[in-house]
Amino acid sequence: MAFLKLGLTAFGGPIAHLGYFHREFVQRRRWLDESQYAQLLALCQFLPGPASSQLGFALGLMRAGWAGALAAFCAFTLPSALLLFAFAGASEHVSGDVGRGALHGLKLAAVAVVAHAVLTMARALAPDRSRLLLAALACVAMLAAASAWAQLAVIATGAVLGRWLCPTVTAPQAPAFGVQVGRRTGAWLLLVFGLLLAAAATVSGPPLLDVAAALYRSGALVFGGGHVVLPLLEQAVVAPGWVEPDTFLAGYGAAQAMPGPMFAFAAFVGERALGGSGVAGAALCLGAIFLPGLLVVGGVLPFWRHIARRGDVARMLAGVNAAVVGLLAAALVDPLWLRTVHGLPDAGIAIAAFALLAVRAPALVVVLACTAGGIALAGVGAAH
Repeated sequence: MAFLKLGLTAFGGPIAHLGYFHREFVQRRRWLDESQYAQLLALCQFLPGPASSQLGFALGLMRAGWAGALAAFCAFTLPSALLLFAFAGASEHVSGDVGRGALHGLKLAAVAVVAHAVLTMARALAPDRSRLLLAALACVAMLAAASAWAQLAVIATGAVLGRWLCPTVTAPQAPAFGVQVGRRTGAWLLLVFGLLLAAAATVSGPPLLDVAAALYRSGALVFGGGHVVLPLLEQAVVAPGWVEPDTFLAGYGAAQAMPGPMFAFAAFVGERALGGSGVAGAALCLGAIFLPGLLVVGGVLPFWRHIARRGDVARMLAGVNAAVVGLLAAALVDPLWLRTVHGLPDAGIAIAAFALLAVRAPALVVVLACTAGGIALAGVGAAH
């Protein structure tokens, strides 16, 4: 019930979720102490995948074994997934000036949210000149060659350069929390993660299977936070024509108004993929995007004490995180800004929404305000 309550009420995105978890499980329930929470958080931020969902999964695993991990994941994820699935079905029937204006407002909200995420992540993940330079180079590279392979190359290059460009980064303290995963089980989980990633990179089958493979690849390559899934998913499902660009951006904007994990957006993508795939598509894509992050956190937990001591690994991760700031900045430019902001009124709504986020207005309020602004613009356009 603890995670279901959070799944229903944890608004604000990945960073806010970490605060909710701290208040609920460290301060209120005392499942673990401050040091253990910090070390577990460091592990989840080190790995690819959705950090807040991985943290919830790991907390459930430590508290009640594999059944607890699965219960924590489902309870935290299903509320937002069901809401986005319902929105996907309803969006197909949206028509008229009000409906089109509302969808455009959701896209403007996505512009503001991602712009704010770029600023927040740059402060945290690119705090010095060398990492800012790395982020800028990653952004330019993605704008010049936007493709899934270019994204992978940018992440890999960030890891390589980070080892030399981030000399001040040090390894976190070795973890002190106990885990209910043995090394053999961990090794098997990592093997499954790798085999599925290899299969997802080469699979060719029914269209829905291809979509699921694309989402698995996206979930396996997300570093730096849930918002980074935007450019990966855009390349995975919009570029091949499985989801229309405007539909994709409107769904991403709607996801900002939902509680729970950002990756629940996959339920929207799965329902809309290939003209509306229904419950089967939503469930398959939801499982595909979350599975790699859950496999890797379960697999690395028993080895984390050894990995955490390595300074070179910490520096490589710092380079990756700086590169993903550049990836997200490139996504802010294209597709978000270029495909959404078509004039000064659009720019004014997006900038005002960004300002609200900067003063810590709730994301739900910002999304509703953008939706109202989009409807108002549509009404003005219809009047003329």
